[in-house]
Amino acid sequence: MFKISEIKELIELLDRTSVQELELEEEGARVVIRKGGRFEGAALQAPVLIQQPQAQAAPVQNTTAAAVSAEPSAPDESLHKIVSPMVGTFYASPSPDADAYVSEGSRVNEKSVVCIIEAMKLMNELLAEVKGEVVEVLVENGQLVEYGQPLFLVRAE
Repeated sequence: MFKISEIKELIELLDRTSVQELELEEEGARVVIRKGGRFEGAALQAPVLIQQPQAQAAPVQNTTAAAVSAEPSAPDESLHKIVSPMVGTFYASPSPDADAYVSEGSRVNEKSVVCIIEAMKLMNELLAEVKGEVVEVLVENGQLVEYGQPLFLVRAE
């Protein structure tokens, strides 16, 4: 099994190269690291996939599935989805006693911070990247989110 320190080192090494994706398998555990992300302000920009061997009964530790589980039942195609650029913990505010960055009805622009995604003890501010009105917040404060999971729906202007 891969150690967290080894995964961190792989991410840092990948970040310094032109390689876009790295896949490793060791003792039946598989790690996939992909460059990319649509956020600013943090060094960690690579989603990580860790799969444990099939024979073990232990649950998967971190999954970056592209499948969307928090999507509303009948999404409005005219709405812009702000998605998580990584696996991590969603925080609606900068601190537990502070107000949420945005809520339903909030006006945002391209540079508005909408939340924080914590990954490996790094706090990553996520920007709206669109001008408009927040129609729906799709996740709860403190919820674990996956890569590509919709977090907000915004009616773009």
